[in-house]
Amino acid sequence: MREIQFPYGRGHLTCALEEERLNDVLLSGVESYVPEHDQQELVRLALENPVGQPRLSKLAEGKKNIVVITSDHTRPVPSKITLPLLLEEIRRGAPQADVTILVATGCHRSMTEAEQLDKFGEEVCRREKIVVHDCDDAENLTDIGQLPSGGRCIVNRLAVEADLLVAEGFIEPHFFAGFSGGRKAVLPGVAGRATVLENHCSRHIAHEKARTGILEGNPIHEDMVWAARRAGLAFILNVVLNAEKKIIFAVAGDMEKAHARGCDFLSRICRVSGKASDIVITTNGGYPLDQNVYQSPKGMTAAETVVRDGGVIIMLASSSDGVGGEAFYHQLADEADINRTMAMFLSREPAQTVPDQWQTQILLRILKKASVIYVSELPDETIRALHMTPAHSLQEALKLACERLGNPNASITAIPDGVSVVTTLKE
Repeated sequence: MREIQFPYGRGHLTCALEEERLNDVLLSGVESYVPEHDQQELVRLALENPVGQPRLSKLAEGKKNIVVITSDHTRPVPSKITLPLLLEEIRRGAPQADVTILVATGCHRSMTEAEQLDKFGEEVCRREKIVVHDCDDAENLTDIGQLPSGGRCIVNRLAVEADLLVAEGFIEPHFFAGFSGGRKAVLPGVAGRATVLENHCSRHIAHEKARTGILEGNPIHEDMVWAARRAGLAFILNVVLNAEKKIIFAVAGDMEKAHARGCDFLSRICRVSGKASDIVITTNGGYPLDQNVYQSPKGMTAAETVVRDGGVIIMLASSSDGVGGEAFYHQLADEADINRTMAMFLSREPAQTVPDQWQTQILLRILKKASVIYVSELPDETIRALHMTPAHSLQEALKLACERLGNPNASITAIPDGVSVVTTLKE
């Protein structure tokens, strides 16, 4: 037997799996990577040695209105570490500048004061001006042009009107943008709802290049880069995290060049290959990405690659914050035929995209290949309404999976952190 831990909420679920049934345990190299410096020093060195740009303190000289975009509560960016160092570097060059921290919520709900305190720390919350982006606040949005794919690029006015626009974030494999970080701070981070919807349209989501670990030729990525450049994103600080959400790598500088360096680093250690299996167990890496069902397709896409057609994906996601989107719920729950829903999405023009459609589309794509057993804290009827089978423990999920397959010895692949890997299928 082999005992494997899977992140779940703020803890773990543990399961002993029979070696003879276990095809692969797919782990990102981030788990074994040992950085040369501690977290603060990695960030400090990145800021002191930017890629493709002068130091941020130099860029900040003479600037009076500086905006720093940061991630919201749904992203594990360790802002208690990164933000103070970033602000320190800015004020080294512009001690009198008016600095605004703009929270990139995309189309997510706003952050509560408690969530801000938890994420940014008491010192930042007490001393800094924090504005939470609202994608529907027309008065604070402005149109900056046409995206390469054709949609209008509407973003937060604070970002566009800044003398210097800076962003912090983290880089991980992303299930349709290739990798997170960099340009995503602007689109979708501080973009208007209409722009996010067009960028996430069904045509883009269905594109063969809109997949985990792919940037070149990815239309979603290309729109994001254009938006960030047009908005004036001059400097980024991005980090790579391990499963404990600790920084193992940091890069700073030009929005494209620094991001590319971070993606290159991560790509070298996160690509894994596995055999096709009857059952694939995956997660969203625990809190915060597993706090709702809406985010769960991210971890499922890692399993999608290595589960056989007609197999079973076991998704472990505590979902302590519920489903995570009213539109997402009804897109799934209100139609019994998933093929009909998919056809409806694919027939829509980009401008007709509706909220949460992309997440639903990806989940439907997965469900067309494999059934999903969902382990969470949610009521059974909620999970069933979303075309998945509920379970309340990993052991129960495995029993259900074997019964569904009619095979008590069904092969298994374990992916302890589905959002940390780029999976490929072994020949």
